[in-house]
Amino acid sequence: MNTGFTISDIIPAKPSEVYEAWLSSAGHAAMTGSLATVDGRVGGLFSAWNGYIFGRTLALIPDQRITQAWRTSEFPGDAPDSQLEIVLEEVPGGTKITLIHSNMPEDQISSYRQGWDDFYFKPMKKFFKN
Repeated sequence: MNTGFTISDIIPAKPSEVYEAWLSSAGHAAMTGSLATVDGRVGGLFSAWNGYIFGRTLALIPDQRITQAWRTSEFPGDAPDSQLEIVLEEVPGGTKITLIHSNMPEDQISSYRQGWDDFYFKPMKKFFKN
């Protein structure tokens, strides 16, 4: 299960705004449009999308990188956590966000790749554009 993918998009916000929103309950919920609970410290637990996504934060570089142990309620019980690395880079027009999602259950890769676009990138663009 050393499988995964990398995807990127441009979000119309500063890296610090994306970083802060990702790591706060209110900010995460506002930018995705769904309930989230986030303890934004290394070792802190998080859940999003009404508990469908959950895990813990492994490492932080303020305004640049977030690394999390990540899983959903659809992961097989014996599957290890996947790893999600969120890289934020200031670019013209906002922030290039790159998600490096590894150690995924192989049969779920394509649905999660599409899910990041549908349930994160699209609502984040709309939220930060306002």
